[in-house]
Amino acid sequence: MTPSTTERVPARTADKINRRIEREMIQRLYYYQQHPGEIDQRLDELDQEWGIERALEMNASALISSSVLMSLVTRKPSLLAAVVSLFLLQQALQGWCPPLPLLRRLGFRTRTEIDTERYALKMLRGDLDSMQASTEPETAVEVLQNSRGPGHHLH
Repeated sequence: MTPSTTERVPARTADKINRRIEREMIQRLYYYQQHPGEIDQRLDELDQEWGIERALEMNASALISSSVLMSLVTRKPSLLAAVVSLFLLQQALQGWCPPLPLLRRLGFRTRTEIDTERYALKMLRGDLDSMQASTEPETAVEVLQNSRGPGHHLH
């Protein structure tokens, strides 16, 4: 059985890129810890952020559609549609395809990575006070760690 996107995308992404994505999220949490009045705006931005699967699907469908339209104009079959559809098949079966590393370098995150930031922001905002332990987290890193639960440690 293929692991979930949450597991397979980071597992098939270079550690350097994963660390950069995580570091950027931590930096944002530190910022919003100091500027809690801006958390609502960031949550709205997260609602609009595309996950990596959505970006991959959109890019593939745009390339396939363009390829099909070009083949109608030139009356020659296009290999681009076949190659891109094979990439999608590879993504579905193996959890990896050639465009994935590029999209990660561009900063696309998994839906779980986006939701982790959302959850940590809600903790900072105090939405989850009734669920938190008796001691408030002191840093954004602790908030992020608490949002991931036991057994998940930051790099």
